[in-house]
Amino acid sequence: MARLLGVEIPNEKRIEASLPYIYGIGPSLTRKILAETGVDPNIRAGELSDDQLAEISRVIAAKGIIVEGDLRRELGAHLKRLSSINCYRATRHRRGLPVRGQRTKTNARTRKGKRKTVGVQRNPNAKTGKV
Repeated sequence: MARLLGVEIPNEKRIEASLPYIYGIGPSLTRKILAETGVDPNIRAGELSDDQLAEISRVIAAKGIIVEGDLRRELGAHLKRLSSINCYRATRHRRGLPVRGQRTKTNARTRKGKRKTVGVQRNPNAKTGKV
C-alpha cells in the first residue's frame, strides 16, 4: 500500500478514490489537489511514482490543509471549549443528541442509537386490584 502523510491508502483503487482515505480530505479537495499536481485521477494509487506522491503531499502542506491527527486534535479542542463554557451545544454533545436543532421525537436515530423499548415494571408486593 502507498503511504501518504502517515496513512496507508489502498493501491488497487484510483487515486481519486484513495486520497479521501486521509482524514480531512474529501472528494472535492482531492480533485483540486490532483489538478494542481497534474496527476491523472484515473491512475491507480499503486502505480504512482515516489515523485508524484511527494508532489501530492507537498501541495497538501503548501495549501495549509490540516489532516489526520492535527485535525482530530483541533476538533476535540473545539468540543472541549464548548464543554468548558457549559453551553447548550456541549450538553447536546454530552447526551449524544442532535446538536443543530433537529427534531428528536421521531428520527434522530443516528445520534441517539438503537431504540430502547421501555416497558412497565410491576411491583410484586402491590395489591392485585381484586376486592
